[in-house]
Amino acid sequence: MSQRSLRTDEDDRLYEAVSALKGGGVIAYPTEAVFGLGCDPRDEAAVARVFELKQRPPAQGVLLIGCDFAQVETYIDLARVPAEALARARASWPGPHTWVFPRSAATPEWLARGHAGIALRVTAHPLAAALCRAFGGALVSTSANRHGEPPARSAADVQAAFGAEVAYILAGETGGLARPTPIRDAVTGEEIRV
Repeated sequence: MSQRSLRTDEDDRLYEAVSALKGGGVIAYPTEAVFGLGCDPRDEAAVARVFELKQRPPAQGVLLIGCDFAQVETYIDLARVPAEALARARASWPGPHTWVFPRSAATPEWLARGHAGIALRVTAHPLAAALCRAFGGALVSTSANRHGEPPARSAADVQAAFGAEVAYILAGETGGLARPTPIRDAVTGEEIRV
């Protein structure tokens, strides 16, 4: 039996999505509540393309998702995070909770856009987590919509909003949340977006 015959449709779709990401593309994929636009956070041109597609103000930062803590840890200045604050965030992961951490020196400026923090989530969404696993690292994750418009909740919504402007649409179901994930300050616990 060949390796090819052992692959599933999901494997093929993940391969296509990862190929697009590694080629510098912006893709769309389902998350806990909405479809997200994502790219390689280490690729400055790809991150700029996300902002261009969303028509997003340049001063806004982006959030990153990973499939496990190791994928997001490098972006955190752990020396500035009290142990209990880190434990609180980690206890909520994987799950639909986004935390803003003090960013490490390894975090590219084009992700933070002048902010001292970086928003991170370890996703429990099966397909989004599989995408991060297949990619081998964290991904930019921001709602798939033009700035000020409602976020896409299906692959068809993404297609209608962006068409061929995105490199790949990873079709799948969102996680069923009615609203995007809450965002809290990891150190203080303060709610930033409910």
